[in-house]
Amino acid sequence: MLLASLSFALMGVCVKLASSSFASGELVFYRGVVGVIVMGAWMRSQGVAIKSPVPWMHVGRSLAGVVSLSAWFYALSTLPLATAMTLNYTSSLWIAAAVVIGAILWGRQGQANAHGLQTGLLVTVAAGFAGVLLVLRPAIHQGQVLEGLIGLASGLIAAFAYMQVSKLTRHGEPESRIVFYFAVGTLITGAFSLLFTGLSSLQTNASWWLLPIGVLASIGQISMTKAYGSGATLLAANLQYMGIVYSALLGLIVFDDQITLLGWFGMALIITSGVAATALRHRTNPSSTPEPAEEF
Repeated sequence: MLLASLSFALMGVCVKLASSSFASGELVFYRGVVGVIVMGAWMRSQGVAIKSPVPWMHVGRSLAGVVSLSAWFYALSTLPLATAMTLNYTSSLWIAAAVVIGAILWGRQGQANAHGLQTGLLVTVAAGFAGVLLVLRPAIHQGQVLEGLIGLASGLIAAFAYMQVSKLTRHGEPESRIVFYFAVGTLITGAFSLLFTGLSSLQTNASWWLLPIGVLASIGQISMTKAYGSGATLLAANLQYMGIVYSALLGLIVFDDQITLLGWFGMALIITSGVAATALRHRTNPSSTPEPAEEF
């Protein structure tokens, strides 16, 4: 999981560097091209068939995932690296919020076995979104409210994508096939966007970052899959938040991004709240697998 988080953070660096010459839709397209090749080869090595018995479920999962990915790539191109990465990692908070709202509205005690657990989730969600406000504070002051909201939306939409992944897993779909079809959806959506934006010239220095985007995403995905497959799902789910730390350090080193003390405190709140929310949800259903914060 540490390798997966580092790979996704490095991918964010490549996206930000390539965004100087390529539109977000183009980056999504190239990420899809490399992803289809790498994940297709991985499926073949595992002996997993491409044909799925539930193709329309893959369509729904891919649609949510691609919208989230596109929003995240746009946030990466306009916001500091650590800010964009942190906002995307709010997906666990959105899922926890959905659990709390569902328990309150429909009285699903199966989702929260005791009032104390509901209260604990509510507190962690509130603290997490307080952290979001602290992280967004510089963006608001710099007139980047829309960019910040788009980054936050990437985490919200990613939460829907993870719910779809959970359904696909319960239907017995191999993780490699789920990721492969997501890459296919990314490629198709990116290609469609080219009808409006056109294809930029590859004869620029920024084009060198296109291949690493797809390769790092695939390495991160494979590493994350192996981490969750090890059985220590709760540990893996918590270690994924190292991606925020990696991105903060990389942003400082590569882009000279300066993070205020309040910004660091906001990141710490989001990480702590995400870990707490994951642990509390795991207590309500110990047999469930915590949703990954990255599927890119």
